[in-house]
Amino acid sequence: MEFSHIPVLFNEVIENLNIKEDGVYFDGTLGGGGHSEGILKRLGPTGRLIATDQDRDAIESTRERLKEYSDRLTIVKSNFVNIDTVLKDLGVDRVDGILLDLGVSSYQFDNAERGFSYRNDAPLDMRMDRDTGVTAADIVNDYSEEELARIIREYGEEPFAGRIARAIANAREKSRIETTFQLNEIIKEALPAKVKSKKGHPAKQTYQAIRIELNHELEVLSEALDKMINLLLPGGRLCIITFHSLEDRMVKNKFRVAMNPCICPPDFPVCVCGRKSKGKVVTRKPIVADDTELQENSRAKSAKLRVFEKM
Repeated sequence: MEFSHIPVLFNEVIENLNIKEDGVYFDGTLGGGGHSEGILKRLGPTGRLIATDQDRDAIESTRERLKEYSDRLTIVKSNFVNIDTVLKDLGVDRVDGILLDLGVSSYQFDNAERGFSYRNDAPLDMRMDRDTGVTAADIVNDYSEEELARIIREYGEEPFAGRIARAIANAREKSRIETTFQLNEIIKEALPAKVKSKKGHPAKQTYQAIRIELNHELEVLSEALDKMINLLLPGGRLCIITFHSLEDRMVKNKFRVAMNPCICPPDFPVCVCGRKSKGKVVTRKPIVADDTELQENSRAKSAKLRVFEKM
C-alpha cells in the first residue's frame, strides 16, 4: 500500500513558518511528506530540512517521493522527542522553524494490518514504530481492569470507562483479545443502548486512549515542546497541529508558560523570580480548517494549529 497523507492546514502551516530560503527547518512528523515538500519548495540551495519519523514505511516511501530534494533534505528514523540529539549528530545547534503534525496518517488508519482503525478487522497493533515490541493487544490483555479504566477515562475522555474496562477484563478471561473487531464487540456490549445509537463509532474514544498509552504520546509531546522552544533561533517559529483536546490543551499551556513564565504572586509590584519570556504566542486562538478544506479532507475537522515565535 502506498504511503500517502493529505497534509492538513497546509497553507496555514507554510505561511506561519515564515520560511527563509537559506533557513534550517525541522519536521518531526514526516509521514507522507506533504508538509515537508511544501517547505522544501521554498528553500534555496543553501536551505536545509531535517525530518524525522518513527515509521519505516513512511521513510522509505517518502524518501523516494522527495528524492529531487535530496541535496537539502535529511531524513532520520527517530521520535521527534529526540530532536536535540538528532540535531547535535548533524552538527546543527538551532533551527529557524519546527513543525509537528500529530495526527495519525491516512496510510496508518487505512492500512488494516496496522490496527489503528476500528473500521477494519485486523490485529490489535497501533504501534507508530513497528520496531518496538509491545502492541495494543498487550495493553488490552495485560493491563489490570483498574489501569484500563484509568487510561480510557484520562486519554479517551470516555464517561463509561469503568464499564468498558470491566467488559474487557471479563472477555479476556475466556480467550485473549487479538483483533479490532473482537474489541469493538466488547465495547459495544458494555455501553448503554442510548449511547450506541448516537452518531459516531462507540469504540472511537477507547481506541484513542489505547493508542496514546501505547505510543506514550502525551509524555513525548510534553518533553519535546520544552526542547523545541529552546532549539529555535530568534524569530524562529514552532507550529503544532493537534487533533484532540488533550494535545491541544498541553500545547496551549506550554506556549502560555513559555511566553509568561513568571511565578511571582500577582500582588508583587515587580517580578523577583527572574524567569524571562522565551517569546510570544502568535495564535491567540487556534487556526482551524476552512469550509473548502473540510469538503476536500474530512480528517481536517478536528485539526488545530498553534504557533509560537522565539524571542
